[in-house]
Amino acid sequence: MPSINIPVPELQIDFSFALGQIRSLYLQDALSKTVDDIDLAELDEELSTYVPQDSLKALAKHGLRGELVFPVPCLLVANPRVLGYYRLLLGFSQKEFYTTKFGCSGFKSMEVKGILTDKNKKALPDLCNGLIGSAVSLLDGIGVDRVSKEMLDDLTLLTVGPQLRGGANVKKGIISIVDVFQAIHDIVEHATTSSSASKIEIQNAAGRKVVIEFAPDPDIVIREEISKGKYRNIIAIEVKGGTDFSNIHNRVGEAEKSHQKARAAGYVECWTVVNVDRIDMDMARRESPSTNKFYRLSALKLADGDEYQDFKDRVISLTGIRNG
Repeated sequence: MPSINIPVPELQIDFSFALGQIRSLYLQDALSKTVDDIDLAELDEELSTYVPQDSLKALAKHGLRGELVFPVPCLLVANPRVLGYYRLLLGFSQKEFYTTKFGCSGFKSMEVKGILTDKNKKALPDLCNGLIGSAVSLLDGIGVDRVSKEMLDDLTLLTVGPQLRGGANVKKGIISIVDVFQAIHDIVEHATTSSSASKIEIQNAAGRKVVIEFAPDPDIVIREEISKGKYRNIIAIEVKGGTDFSNIHNRVGEAEKSHQKARAAGYVECWTVVNVDRIDMDMARRESPSTNKFYRLSALKLADGDEYQDFKDRVISLTGIRNG
């Protein structure tokens, strides 16, 4: 009888962590957070204007809000990346969706970079009308009585799977972010009160809650709750997972743009983690003056040495937890 030798499912293990990041960027978690940040009256008014009333009523009968299926301009203005949620819900890959055939080739930067240009902002009504027309067909095809929040989530995940398998560079970037997230988790684990694949909550020495979570831009944020629902922004971390040394200038430049936003949002510290060991730190500081500290991913994964110890000491100090 031949020996059975089934390898470790490394791809699935990677995907399980990557999903935490993807949920915070593109899936229902991202949509929910976006809704929390906008005027509900404006959202309801736009849903009423853009979406057929029969479709909204059919969803409401099952306790579902319209934005779970239908995009409107105010949502995409508040968070351009959620365009990815509606693309995934409708089952289209990036390759087929962002084409001249669909008329959507100019909108890719919304999903990928979270950028809304003036030109795209003016075109949002047409984009939303196109997506809504397709979404109405989706509801009609499924049958509204079968629709649930869970089913809609499943439909987006069915599209994500092939995207992850086919996107080696995207996967590499996401896994690098997960590696940094895991390094932080190991440091603060003794103070953790709850954790999931995309969020860690800890209690610091002052008894306050500190939240560490994936974010669309920058990649990981650490915030302290100073009162119910109000936070002090502590650390913003941008992770550049590419290993191509020749492209490090561009990646550090991208980190600078992210950190400028973080500075504007009041973050005390901005860190950049790179996946290139031979980085010229003088060059990096010139390319990203907003970065307080640069770290190499290899050092954080090793969990040893002066560079890792500096990272660990700063996480402990800035979050205010006791040294475990």
